[in-house]
Formats: sequence, structure tokens, C-alpha cells
Amino acid sequence: MMLEECSDKDPEPMRSDSLDLDESLDLDDDGLEAGADGTLYEHRRVVADKGQTLLRVDKFLMEHLRDTSRARIQRAAEAGCIHVNDRPVKSNYRVKPLDVVTLMLDHPRMETEVVPEDIPLNVVYEDSDLLVVDKPAGLVVHPGVGNYSGTLVNALAWHLRDNPDYDPNDPSVGLVHRIDKDTSGLLVVAKTAEAKTDLCHQFFVKSTRRAYNALVWGSFDDPAGRIEGNIARDPKDRQRMTVFPPESEVGKPAVTHWRVLEAFGPVTWVECVLETGRTHQIRAHMKHIGHPLFADERYGGMEVLRGQPTAKYKQFVQNAFALCPRQALHARTLGFVHPRTKQEMFFESPQPEDLTKLIDKWRAYAQNQL
Repeated sequence: MMLEECSDKDPEPMRSDSLDLDESLDLDDDGLEAGADGTLYEHRRVVADKGQTLLRVDKFLMEHLRDTSRARIQRAAEAGCIHVNDRPVKSNYRVKPLDVVTLMLDHPRMETEVVPEDIPLNVVYEDSDLLVVDKPAGLVVHPGVGNYSGTLVNALAWHLRDNPDYDPNDPSVGLVHRIDKDTSGLLVVAKTAEAKTDLCHQFFVKSTRRAYNALVWGSFDDPAGRIEGNIARDPKDRQRMTVFPPESEVGKPAVTHWRVLEAFGPVTWVECVLETGRTHQIRAHMKHIGHPLFADERYGGMEVLRGQPTAKYKQFVQNAFALCPRQALHARTLGFVHPRTKQEMFFESPQPEDLTKLIDKWRAYAQNQL
């Protein structure tokens, strides 16, 4: 099975017989990683013929694995996922006769297909080409290691079970982009290959409009700002992303614009607008500038980082964590051009109840401090 969304680096959807480089990872294209514990599992194997002429391994795989981009194969090699004779190689390795070329990933191959499941969906718009879903926090977007069922993809398969043109196991349709499990908000889903190709192109050229709201630790001296820094996996914690200098060759370029919506003293309610769409971009960028998202355990936001060193205040913060026990991040707006009608489409998600209660609590705190 292959589940594939677009990113602003890889706009073309891939079909089910293509190379499934990130088949079940809850990540974007930079989710190609060797396992942190060194365990690797074989997902593909191609043995070179006796008469094989010397050929770069990326070109060799292009010839043997259909409908896969060379750039994707090269990214797999950079991540240590392409092996020849049981050793990782770079893209420029020249395949020789009888070489054994394998794709190795950090999880066993998932053989099961997407099964439709009757999971409630908040569909805010739907037509014959696409639908827009408002995802609640806590719902995993697609099947992956440890989450083979109960996902948004399973819910979509049920919702569209009577649509003969929608195959949940065909990556040329379905999710166009994704958000983290514990982030709430808007996602667009393509019902047709034509719609997905068009929408992917819009994400690729950055013509979509996406704004997020986040509660972050700390106060700001300026009303707005811009964060630029390459994002790559944190070498100290493979489940996190971290930021490297823009001029470095590590990671992928990323830009986030932020502006203050409301200040509460120890925490601030901000809007974040993305120029790029990297894995954990807002979470990593805000931590990088010293403002981790409130209640974001993975990025250090589940600790009392600002405020009074009193037992009463610490208890207040713990009560706030209990109101919203997930990163305080919401994908509030989504705008794009309809792939068939060419009309401007714009959607706005109401603030979830947990975030509303959290903001009200901090607003009351700030008012009582005046």
C-alpha cells in the first residue's frame, strides 16, 4: 500500500505501483530516515543482470521502479535508505552486474490496505472534485506505524465508499497535505487525480493561503516577525525537527511569518503564516526563537517556562495544561483556487473548544495581573 500527499517539494501525485519511500511514516518528504536504533527493514529489492553496464543507482532504480521521481530516489539515498549489497550508497554509486539494490526503511512493510471505518467527519465543503475537512485534535491523518486504523484516511474511505472513482489505496487521489495528529484544523482532499495534480501544483508554487493560530510561551518585543531557517531531523532526537542556518546545506529551507494577536504576559496568542510546509515547521521554528508552543511536550512546551516562581502560579499552569493537553496549534484558514471552476475558495475553521477555554483562562489571568 502507498499513501502519498503532495509537498511543496514534490507536487506530482504517485500511483500505487510506485516506490513507497515514506509508505507509513507520519511525516512529509523529509521523513526518510534510518531507524534510531539501527533496525532497518527491506521494502524493495532489485538484482542487476549479469550484463548490467555501469549506471548510477538513481537512474538504475528509475528504470526498474515505475512512476517514481528521480528526486525522490535521491532523497532516499541521502537519508541512507538505498543500499547496495547491504551497504548504504549515495545517488552517484554505479551499479555493477549482480549488485543487489534494496530500499531499507525503519519500519516493517505494511501489507494491509486502507479499510473504510465509520469515523465521524466534519466536512465543511464537498463537491464532485474535492472536499474540505475540519480535523479535530487527536485524529491521526493517515495509517502509519502504530496507527494502522482509526485515521482520517480510514474515515474518508467510509465517507466516499459509494464513490466508484475514489480508491483510498490509490495515492493519485486523497489527501493533498497533512497536519500533525494533535493539531486541529483544515485539510483539503482530492476526489480525482486531476484535482490532486492541480492542488498539488498550488502548494508547490505557494499560491495557497494557510494561517495557523498558536499559543506560545513568552512575550515579544515586536508585533510581528519572520523566521527563516532550514529544518531537518534533530540528531539528538529523531522524533523532533530542529533548525539550521539558512546558508547551511543541512535540511530544507523554511520560512514562517508570525504576528501577535493577544499578549497574556507569560504566553502569547499568535498567528503564523507559512511560506513553506515542512514537517513540524511552526513547532520547530517557534522553539528555535525561544517561544515553544504551549503544551507541546515534544518541543519542551509542557513545562512552566515563563511566569512567577510560586506554587499558586505553577498550579495555574498545570490547570491550563489540563484544559488543552496537546500543542496549542490550530490550522485556522485554508485558501486555494478550485481546480475545475477556477473560483477562489476560502475556508475558516472556528476555534476548538479546548483552545477557547485555554485562551479564556489566560486572558482572565492577564486581566487580574493589571
